[in-house]
Amino acid sequence: MMVTVEADLKLSLNPTALSLLTRVEDFLAEHNIRAYVVGGFLRDLVIIRDTADIDIALETDALHIAPRIADHLVGKFISLDEMNGVGRIILPEPGEHPDSSQWQIDFSTIEGSIEQDLVRRDFTIDSMAIGLDKIVKGAATSEIIDPFNGLEDIERQVVKATGDTIFKDDAVRLLRAVRLAAELNFTISPETETLIRQSCHLLAAVSGERVREELLRLLVNADSGRLLLYLDDLGLLTTMIPELAETMGVEQPKEHQWDVFNHSVKVVDAVDFIIRKGNWQYAGKEVLDYIHWSVELAKHFELKIRGRRNRRMLLKLSALLHDIAKPQTKVLNDQGRTRFFGHPRQGAPIAAAILERLRFSTKEVKLLAAVVRHHLRPVQTSHGELPTGRAIYRYFRDTGDAAIDVLFFSLADHLATRGDNLDMANWQQHTSLVNYILEQQSTQGNRVAPPKLISGHDLIRNFNLKPGPEVGRILEEIREAYACQEITTRDEALAYTGRLLSSKEGD
Repeated sequence: MMVTVEADLKLSLNPTALSLLTRVEDFLAEHNIRAYVVGGFLRDLVIIRDTADIDIALETDALHIAPRIADHLVGKFISLDEMNGVGRIILPEPGEHPDSSQWQIDFSTIEGSIEQDLVRRDFTIDSMAIGLDKIVKGAATSEIIDPFNGLEDIERQVVKATGDTIFKDDAVRLLRAVRLAAELNFTISPETETLIRQSCHLLAAVSGERVREELLRLLVNADSGRLLLYLDDLGLLTTMIPELAETMGVEQPKEHQWDVFNHSVKVVDAVDFIIRKGNWQYAGKEVLDYIHWSVELAKHFELKIRGRRNRRMLLKLSALLHDIAKPQTKVLNDQGRTRFFGHPRQGAPIAAAILERLRFSTKEVKLLAAVVRHHLRPVQTSHGELPTGRAIYRYFRDTGDAAIDVLFFSLADHLATRGDNLDMANWQQHTSLVNYILEQQSTQGNRVAPPKLISGHDLIRNFNLKPGPEVGRILEEIREAYACQEITTRDEALAYTGRLLSSKEGD
C-alpha cells in the first residue's frame, strides 16, 4: 500500500469507479443536488488503495433521492438510518450476477454545511470531503476540504480522533479505530488510545449487528490474534464478549503452552495458517506438507454464508469461543491432573448465545455451535488406528455441514496447544487421521448421507412394530450398515432388520 500525500496530488479513479461516480454525478446534476465524496473512499483514493465502498454526502434528504439513484443504476436500496438520513445502494460488479453485491454506495444527508458535517465525523483521516463533480474531473488533493488535517495524519499513518466526544456520540467507533489501524497498517495516536480506554465501557450499549460487523472485519485480517489481544488491552474485548473474562488465567495440563484465553487466541491465528491464509511463528510451513489441500478446500473456506461473511471468518470466531466452557468444567482427577470434562458440549450453547446476541443468522449460529461441540471429535474417532466405517459415518452424520471445518479446526487446535513444543510424530498421526476422514468423505460419496432403503412404514408393516423410538433406532442402524457396505439393497435391509430383531429377542 502506498501512502503519498502532496500538495497537488491527482486523485485517480479506476475506470469502474469513475464510470459509476460519473453516472451518479450526472443524475444529481440533473436534479441540481450538490454532492461530496467523503470518508473512507476519499481517504483510500489519497492512499492509493482500492476499495468498493463509496461514501457520498448530499445536500438533500438522502433517503428520498437515493432510491431513485438505485433505480437509475439498477441497484438495490437499503435504508440504514432513518433518523440521520443514511441509505445504501448495493451494486454488482460489472458482468457479475446481480446478487454478487461487489460495490456499495452509502448516501448520507448533510445537516448544515459540508464543513459542519465533517465536524461530526470520527477520525481525522475520514473527516475530509471533495465535490463529486470535481472528483470525476480528476481533482487534486489541494481541492480537498480538510478541517482536521487528515491529509497530514495520512502521511503520518495515524488514526486520530477529531474530538473528545466521538465515542460518546457513537461507541462503535471504539472498534472502528482498531479496525482502521489494522486495515491501513496505521497506528492509533496515544491521545486517542487513552480516550478509547476511558470510553471502553460504552461499547456495551452498541447494537449487536454493528459490533458484529466491526468484529468480523477485524477477523478478516491475517493478524487477528494480535488484534484480539490489542482489543483486550484497550478493554474492548471483554466488554464485547464478557464470557471471555472467565477464561483468562485458567491453567491447563502441561501439554498446553498457554492458559485457556491465550490458547484460544492462538487458535485464531493457527486457523489462518492451516487454511493457507496466514503465518505461524512456532513452526515452519513444512508442517502443512502433511495435510491434504486442494482448490476445492480453499474455496470451501471462502464460501459466503451471509452477505460478505464466509466460513473462514466464522471458523476464526469458533476458535476464539471453542473453550468458553472450560472454566466451569475444570476439575482435578485423582492423579491431580487438570481435566475439563464435557466442555465442548457445555460450550456450544454458550457460544451460540453469544452469536445470537451479536445478531448472526441461524445458519451461522448452528455452524459455529457445531464446531465448538465437536472440536475434539476427530481425535475421538480412533484410538491409535484409523477409524472404522461406522465411526466415519457417525462423524459425518453428527457434524453435518461443519464436518470439514471441524477437521481443519482440530489441526489448528493441535498447533495452538503445543506451540513451539510440537511433537512431529503426533502431528503426523493427527494429519494422517484428518486426511483419511477427508478421503473417506470423497470416496464414499452418498454413504455419508445414505439413500432411504426402507422406511418406518416398512418396519411397522413387515415386522409388526409399533410406531415409536425403536423404529427410529432401527432405521439408524440400517443407515450405518449401508455406510459400512454391509448392505446395499432393500431386500438386504429387510433381512438385516430381521436378524437385528432376532438378536434382540435372544437378549
